[in-house]
Amino acid sequence: MDKQQVLKELSDAMVTCKKDNIMAAVDKAKAAGMPSEEIIDGLAAGMTAVGDQFERGKLFLPHVMMAATAMQAAVDSLNLGSKGGAVAVKKVIINGTVEGDVHDIGKSIVSTMLQSSGFEVHDLGRDVPIQKFIDAVKEYNADMVGLSALMTTTLNGQKDVIELLKANGLRDKVKVMVGGAPATTAWAKKIGADCYAENASEAVVQAKKLLL
Repeated sequence: MDKQQVLKELSDAMVTCKKDNIMAAVDKAKAAGMPSEEIIDGLAAGMTAVGDQFERGKLFLPHVMMAATAMQAAVDSLNLGSKGGAVAVKKVIINGTVEGDVHDIGKSIVSTMLQSSGFEVHDLGRDVPIQKFIDAVKEYNADMVGLSALMTTTLNGQKDVIELLKANGLRDKVKVMVGGAPATTAWAKKIGADCYAENASEAVVQAKKLLL
């Protein structure tokens, strides 16, 4: 069986939102010799599809929660820690969707992926007031802040958080990652963020690059 077929089976299993199907697909991928990182990529693609179907009203919140829980169990079964895949000393990441924006699924997938990769993640949810990000950075002594914005009208909220981090003397102590449909690498540079992530897999790559 070729790699693309295995990845498709992993993704399709995630879309069923059924733990048994997902675990069976993971076991099959492991038996085929697929590396853990690629298995996670396949699961992530499926979780993204789950989010898309949720946004279109084809799936509902219980389905999304079932899929996320099953994905966490599947990733845990890969035993990344024993292979050096997990973070030895956990770095702390604050993640949330900026104020005025109620989109939540994509950000939640990112949080799940980061947590599965060994980071300590505190997900603040959606429509998060700017000050709440600052308070969380202080409370958890965070190493990174993830800022999601899915609308052009809320994109400036990412810039506002960065400015408030500066005003509180925290900007040099914490990395900032931005994401969401209207965000780009150019936007990240413009507002002084440390990186831009197009999707959940890229968010993990960028977090590891900046924090490890």
